[in-house]
Amino acid sequence: MTDFSDNPFIELFKSQEQHQFLIGNATYKQRITKLKALRKAVEHTYKQEIRDALYKDFKKPSLEVDLTEIYPIVDEIKFVSKHLKSWLKKQKVETPMALLGSSSWIKNEPKGVCLIISPWNFPINLTFGPLVSAIAAGNTVIIKPSEMTPNASAIMAKIVNRVFDEHEVALVEGEVEVSTQLLKLPFNHIFFTGSPQVGKIVMEAASKNLSSVTLELGGKSPVIVDDSSNIDKAVQRICFGKFVNAGQTCIAPDYVFVNASVKDAFVTSFKKQIKEWYGEDISKSESFSRIVNQKHFKRLQSYIDDAQANQTEIFRGGASDEKDNFIAPTLVLNPGDDSKLMQNEIFGPILPVKTYVNIKEAVHYINQKEKPLALYIFSKNKQNTNYIINNTRAGGTCINHNLLQYLNHNLPFGGSNNSGIGKSHGYFGFLEFINQRAVLKQHTLGAVDLLLPPYTNFKQKLVDLTIKWF
Repeated sequence: MTDFSDNPFIELFKSQEQHQFLIGNATYKQRITKLKALRKAVEHTYKQEIRDALYKDFKKPSLEVDLTEIYPIVDEIKFVSKHLKSWLKKQKVETPMALLGSSSWIKNEPKGVCLIISPWNFPINLTFGPLVSAIAAGNTVIIKPSEMTPNASAIMAKIVNRVFDEHEVALVEGEVEVSTQLLKLPFNHIFFTGSPQVGKIVMEAASKNLSSVTLELGGKSPVIVDDSSNIDKAVQRICFGKFVNAGQTCIAPDYVFVNASVKDAFVTSFKKQIKEWYGEDISKSESFSRIVNQKHFKRLQSYIDDAQANQTEIFRGGASDEKDNFIAPTLVLNPGDDSKLMQNEIFGPILPVKTYVNIKEAVHYINQKEKPLALYIFSKNKQNTNYIINNTRAGGTCINHNLLQYLNHNLPFGGSNNSGIGKSHGYFGFLEFINQRAVLKQHTLGAVDLLLPPYTNFKQKLVDLTIKWF
């Protein structure tokens, strides 16, 4: 057995491990009470502090905080509270004739001690969202939020300390070394949200303890706009999806394929939309976030510099400001396939636009890359829409809009392969944190009891009949 005695978090882990059955045996009403306490903290008690923290971290507008951080958690808690009683019921299943005299059911039991490692881009949402699922499932949880948004982490720590006992839910802050130490512990389940590169590290660490994992990753989510779509409406919605949170969204449109016949109309509409939303000087707009830190600012600026060096046509909504980590909405037309913009997940307010003539060209290009977390289609042409869906693979798809698939708790949210493993939200998130335990109870003498050794010709005939008829 591995010795964890020198791990700084072993005592916290052991405390939660010792309490896991007490927590796991809580009734659905007790679990809902905990969820409602979390909801009250997020929706009321600490709402303004959450807004203030996210403004300090990267000038996120209050309305965006309400829409993308607070609302999803409140809505998730409402949804889970409404359905949790039925999710926890014993699920009876049919008994085959060969097992006559028995009954069978599935018990949804907690996995045990869980680890949630959350990202910086939507810190409240992407920390407390998985936590809602974990609590509903009856687990104990250790949370490690991102060090890149320290103000958000501090307010989350405040909320967790107020709402939960440490032996049930605990939040630990710190740099990468904290995550490294936590990942050495034998958690029953790990829920990680972040990049595919770090996701591979998490999965490798989990394999040493055979911990199950949910990996919410990312990738380059494409958009296809055909010549049947309403261009102004498509541009408006794509701009919303791309520039909310300054593009620092895992399901933001990463690049657009637009039919060549409507490319000029797309560009014209884009320029108009940016001016309408953010004004002449976007740096002064109170509706546009900043890049989270200088490291990511310089990364994004290098993508723009690379495009400029290759004489790519670029429209910029304003000048960059390194002191403020500000990058204006930027449109890049037909960047090279080997450019930084087309090789890396952008995660910022830069939108590459490529053109196509035949829809098959766009589909072929998308299929040469890793499966995206999201794929978006803007079209009134049902044949085109069906062709794209049937000939691509993606974690999720939204037609004639973007991002909204995330907000429907009846839909599973998650990726496929490089863009993620497992799903979240609603019942699908609940399933990630439970073990579907198979239970069979024998009530009377069963058929198997008649087939015990010594084996005889009569028993062989019974087996033959069973194989043939049952």
